[in-house]
Amino acid sequence: MTDQVTAAESGSTPDIPGKPTSASRTTLSHIMTHADTNLLGTVHGGVIMKLVDDAAGAVAGRHSGGPAVTASMDEMAFLEPVRVGDLVHVKAQVNWTGRTSMEVGVRVLAERWNESAPATQVGSAYLVFAAVDADGKPRAVPPVLPETERDERRYQEAQIRRTHRLARRRAIMELRERRVAEGFED
Repeated sequence: MTDQVTAAESGSTPDIPGKPTSASRTTLSHIMTHADTNLLGTVHGGVIMKLVDDAAGAVAGRHSGGPAVTASMDEMAFLEPVRVGDLVHVKAQVNWTGRTSMEVGVRVLAERWNESAPATQVGSAYLVFAAVDADGKPRAVPPVLPETERDERRYQEAQIRRTHRLARRRAIMELRERRVAEGFED
């Protein structure tokens, strides 16, 4: 399965060797304190989002072999509240690569710091990162090589999200152009 993913299929540059999904997969863990809370006494969503961006950025930098910047966050789903004293684990991996961009999938799990119960999933997110050079210009990234059936599913789902992202962007730009042509000022 891994050998079947070609550079042309992934949209990546053919002269850069691919990297397996596991090469950049990472987990960031953090214990939540009172400094992380919102007015309801649970952990602020922005704190979780920063952890998600940090973990995803580390994965993107590892996979691309250098700096990568957040281009977009497609989706951030909060499934359960996180509480003070929770040990949060943010697991991230590259799901898909294009020529200069990567989609990173992130799962957020939480467990009580003083209990032996298994961690439960409390959130998930998909982010797109662009690899950049020293001047901030886009640079090519290695293709990702899915290793398992789960990795292959994530790769295919990421392609669907990319198609929807591009179609949404195109539809919005067309709407704006039509409105300008009709004399509306935005």
